[in-house]
Amino acid sequence: MDAKPQQNPEPLPSPLPPQGATSVPPPPAPMRTTLRRAAFGAVAGAVLVAGAVIAVPDDDPAPPPGPVARAEAAAAAGAPASLSDLTALIGDRQKWVETHPADAPSWAVLGTAYVEWGRRSADAAYYTRAEQALQRSLAAQPGERGNTAAWVGLGTLANARNDFLAAKKWGETVRTRQPKNWTAYPVLIDAYNGLGEYAAASRATEKFGALRKGAPALARTSDMYRGQGWREDALATAQEAADRAATPAEKAAALHRLGELAAERGEPAEALAQYDAALRTDRGHLASLGGRARALAALGRTDEALADYRTVTTKLPRPEYVLELGELYESLGLDGDARTQYAKLRDLLTRARASGVDESLTEARFEADHGDPEAAVELMRTEWEAQRRSSAVADTLAWSLHRAGRSEEGMQYAERAVETGVRNASYAYHLGMIESSLGQDGPARGHLEEALRTNPDFSPLAAPLAQEALDALGEPAAGGPEFMQPTAPEPPAEPEPSASPSQAPPEASPETTQEPSRAPSQAPEEPRTARSAPPSPQSRPSATPAP
Repeated sequence: MDAKPQQNPEPLPSPLPPQGATSVPPPPAPMRTTLRRAAFGAVAGAVLVAGAVIAVPDDDPAPPPGPVARAEAAAAAGAPASLSDLTALIGDRQKWVETHPADAPSWAVLGTAYVEWGRRSADAAYYTRAEQALQRSLAAQPGERGNTAAWVGLGTLANARNDFLAAKKWGETVRTRQPKNWTAYPVLIDAYNGLGEYAAASRATEKFGALRKGAPALARTSDMYRGQGWREDALATAQEAADRAATPAEKAAALHRLGELAAERGEPAEALAQYDAALRTDRGHLASLGGRARALAALGRTDEALADYRTVTTKLPRPEYVLELGELYESLGLDGDARTQYAKLRDLLTRARASGVDESLTEARFEADHGDPEAAVELMRTEWEAQRRSSAVADTLAWSLHRAGRSEEGMQYAERAVETGVRNASYAYHLGMIESSLGQDGPARGHLEEALRTNPDFSPLAAPLAQEALDALGEPAAGGPEFMQPTAPEPPAEPEPSASPSQAPPEASPETTQEPSRAPSQAPEEPRTARSAPPSPQSRPSATPAP
């Protein structure tokens, strides 16, 4: 990402999205021209980190709790704001900077609010507006002169675009200058996870928890445990985060996390209950509507699932939701509807590229199963060579190579994805299918069983295929491999009658001399162990949940 501030950016368009971009109608933006606003804009810096607007409150008495005030309160806590409050904040800051163009902190708030709006509405055009606003902030006050809020905003923008190397650079720049500036750590956590640097992500999570504590830190710690495969710890910490949530938006995010954990455990009914609770808490939490559609499909309530998918792909058209809907149609034999969704997906991916958003992961998953596997391999090779080596990239590269007929080459990446510790049914399924294609029936059986045990409904298309492949492998042979059975000892020889002392034993002639007999039985050779897996990318340290 170009870090140079733009000297004369184009005028910013209206901050409000077109109709249909969110289920929450945006309220009219209030005009704030009081002395309190002037003082606030002069001294406060704010950023959005992982869905939070961050601000420095002034010393005046708190204003009546309106949308902007609620967004500013979420700012100080590092918590997510509701869509309506976020809309109000965007309108308020845009009105302010129209008459105060040198207010660097307000430009930083506006820019990072645009990032969050783009993420929550799946409208990448807002990322361009965000970059303009953040560069205006740096033009008014460079980062070297204390405007780290704009740098953090650029890191948040880079993560939203899946440019994890750039996000890492911005986050580490802020951390180097201000090690106790907690706003840098959510940027670093997302960047390190996107790059597959899990040990660094764990350290950043621990530091964030030490600096902030409370529900936001608990949520991050739960995500860390989830990535390590520690389900009980992830669940307990996520529940604590939900219990300590202070606002409806924060509560909805916590309930959504509980739904995701339940879905990964193969408990769609529990997941559905959590997603429903999130939507009752905050009807604008559209990610929970996507989770609800997935849970309904797993429960066999396909008509309801299709209805929810159609709604969420209209209001929150993320490529992964469109791909899921297409695969659900395909699993139901509705090939025409599936093709329509796949065409829509291609259009979304093209628009994402034009907006500077890297959606290679979703594109490769689509191409591997529904398009050109060789194109998927090239996409993931590029990601891998660019140091983006997360478990998701390793798994997708492995599966793309398998689908392209290069299963042996894909094996090392599939093993690497599983060895990160994450309990993902799709990863186990892909590894099992690759092993089966290479004739490794025993390991294949084990990984296919693991996939279905982890989540028997992990995919409407792949889960039935996993069961079919497992059935085709059959039960393991009775008794185990032959070399595991010791050789039966030979019966002892009958003793010959002893000769009388007067009879000396005849000397054996050279022709009749025999070799010394071997021991009745020999221990079998040590069985060869299975092919050693490549070393795990990084070991993840344990972390203590934030209080």
